Amino acid sequence: MTLPALLEGRLSLPLIGSPMFLVSRPSLVIAQCRAGIVGAFPSLNARPSGTLESWLQEIEEALTETDAPFAVNLIVHRTNARLEEDLALCVKYKVPIVITSLGAREDVNRAIHSYGGIVLHDVINNIFARKAVEKGADGLIAVAAGAGGHAGTLSPFALVEEIRSWFDGPLALSGAIATGRSIAAARMMGADLAYMGSPFIATEEADADPAYKQMIVDSGAGDIVYSDVFSGVLGNYLKPSIVAAGMDPDNLPEAASMDFAKLGGDGKKAWRDIWGAGQGIGAIRKIQPAGAFIDQLKAEYRDAVAAFPS
Repeated sequence: MTLPALLEGRLSLPLIGSPMFLVSRPSLVIAQCRAGIVGAFPSLNARPSGTLESWLQEIEEALTETDAPFAVNLIVHRTNARLEEDLALCVKYKVPIVITSLGAREDVNRAIHSYGGIVLHDVINNIFARKAVEKGADGLIAVAAGAGGHAGTLSPFALVEEIRSWFDGPLALSGAIATGRSIAAARMMGADLAYMGSPFIATEEADADPAYKQMIVDSGAGDIVYSDVFSGVLGNYLKPSIVAAGMDPDNLPEAASMDFAKLGGDGKKAWRDIWGAGQGIGAIRKIQPAGAFIDQLKAEYRDAVAAFPS
């Protein structure tokens, strides 16, 4: 197992803060990187057009070489009309890490490699993992059962084991990871890094409705609904937010078509009013600064590693 050179020695915890739609903004990314983990945001969060460049400038000016590198998530599905524009800006500002989702594209990978950046591609099964590496991805993010937002159905034990049977490159694991103990477990299972999103919704820097943050604190695994209704892709969402939007979580309508140009349909906008979260949120007890939460994770991680017999 190997990590890219740009990550060696720059992480104080083997963790990527996953990019969360509407929630991850420069303030959260900067706080995560300064605390020693990779901070990431989806390019589609930067709206209207032109905002992405200002965000990249803000992050670039705030971070130094002693901080962890940051990442930008690009949706490479054909319905993302902004892909070429956003990719060009990633190249212009030499974004260190690009996380690609919903399709693997050789041209995108070549563009990122042109300046020395690395590409991590998120996958939900071994078939997609092989395709991503064949098309030039440098590393993989195994999105297992229980992950927030768009998630797979496979056990993390099964998914990591299948990928590790043939792939020795950078591998991150996503799926209900919410504590330092979970990060240690991901490493012991064979992943290089953990990939954590939902717990960061309940941080002061997250750009989330206060009610969303409190719902993360108040909810647990039993409050998560797995559905493809809201985006056309199966994912995990908070049941109370579905109810608040006037829908019955036990009788949801037919799935929407996958279309990232619309970012939601008529009336209630799914990405704004239906809130995503992973099954690990039962471990979140309070809203706090991202740096304080990461310090908590570091202590839990150290204790877990120290307690495990060598």
